[in-house]
Amino acid sequence: MKLNLNIKPLSEWIKVSSEPLLISGPCSAETEDQLVATAHLLAKTGKVSVLRAGIWKPRTRPGEFEGIGSIGLQWLKRAKDETGLPTAVEVATSKHVEEALNAGVDILWVGARSTANPFTVQEIADAVRGVDIPVMIKNPVNPDISLWCGALERMNNAGITKLAAIHRGFSSYEKTAFRNEPMWELAIQLKTLCPELPLINDPSHICGNRELIQYISQKALDLDMQGLMIESHIDPSVAWTDAKQQLTPEALSEMMDLLTLRKPESRDQEFSDKLAELRTLIDKLDDQIIQKMAERMQIVQKIGEYKRDNGVTILQVSRWDEIMNKRNAFASALKLDLNFTGKLLELIHGESIRKQTQIMNAKPLVEK
Repeated sequence: MKLNLNIKPLSEWIKVSSEPLLISGPCSAETEDQLVATAHLLAKTGKVSVLRAGIWKPRTRPGEFEGIGSIGLQWLKRAKDETGLPTAVEVATSKHVEEALNAGVDILWVGARSTANPFTVQEIADAVRGVDIPVMIKNPVNPDISLWCGALERMNNAGITKLAAIHRGFSSYEKTAFRNEPMWELAIQLKTLCPELPLINDPSHICGNRELIQYISQKALDLDMQGLMIESHIDPSVAWTDAKQQLTPEALSEMMDLLTLRKPESRDQEFSDKLAELRTLIDKLDDQIIQKMAERMQIVQKIGEYKRDNGVTILQVSRWDEIMNKRNAFASALKLDLNFTGKLLELIHGESIRKQTQIMNAKPLVEK
């Protein structure tokens, strides 16, 4: 499927102070002094294009700090007046939208929890209908590309043409180094569905700690994402929310200097010719891989028919263990990443099981 959106280029609704686009500010607006002081330091770097701050904070459990509320919008307005930075806040209800618009907020974003709920997204879309304001949509908490697309479509159907997506990672039961798994393939899939859609990376929420932010930021830029949203606090050690993932404005500026901004394309003819040659080799290998996969599935079909005719179950765990051990050993010898080969084998095995199940159910076990 294709995601057909009527949207304007990012350059038409955000003035980028320096490449790449950087949206930054505290996770939460805590006090007027904290927000305004942070804003001044961020503006001083010359690298920040938009000031962000959490005004209403959706928390997992009650009793935690849930945002300073509407008064924070006035602090944000003061920060904007003093620094010249346009402002962005998260909205989750029509009332949030109304108050943010009345306070002169320049950009709205829909959070991950809200994106997961079509009713909430539609409420926000109805609230911004007829308003010429940029809206950014974070990916849903769970890895569901349809929910992400649906939220973008609902907003676009409401007349919002200044639209962008924010990749902030996805929740996972597996314990890893990240707070939210990047699952880059989903962000790439969204970009494939709608190449003109601006995609902004949120390394703060992917990482959950400041040590990994540079690594994720660089990877996002290498994947041709259009910008970064990074949380910054004048003193993260005393932050009321998400202290571990916020950077001081000074540290943020230093980190941005370490990032390498690469071009999506090169006009050098020699480079283009060499790249085309290498891609031709890749195309040939891909064709061979698909052909061999088709040959493998033909054998799988014969195995399925043989098992069916002899009343044997589809799955033999010992055989699967044997395949994994042998193939992983071979892959390791060829210096292939074992995580990659493991996932590939699981995909192939899953398709083999599906195909054999189909064969088993096509005819009775014993023909009369």
